[in-house]
Amino acid sequence: MAALLSIVSSVLVGIVLVFAPWTPLWDSNWLLPVWPGLRGFMTSAFTRGAVTGLGLVNVVLALSDVRARVLSHRTRR
Repeated sequence: MAALLSIVSSVLVGIVLVFAPWTPLWDSNWLLPVWPGLRGFMTSAFTRGAVTGLGLVNVVLALSDVRARVLSHRTRR
């Protein structure tokens, strides 16, 4: 059960990280008014792409974990 929760949470976090940087929510981040110098960095395409890349890595690792668990379950039978 813990493995399933870990996989589901990794996929969900990965999906959020893939799509969040490209939504209006990213531009209305509560950190931006507090630290105006951060706006340029947070809204740059480089930062958005880096966060999206981390999300994709998270999803790929979760899917790899699913694959490993399915294969190990099949070999135990």
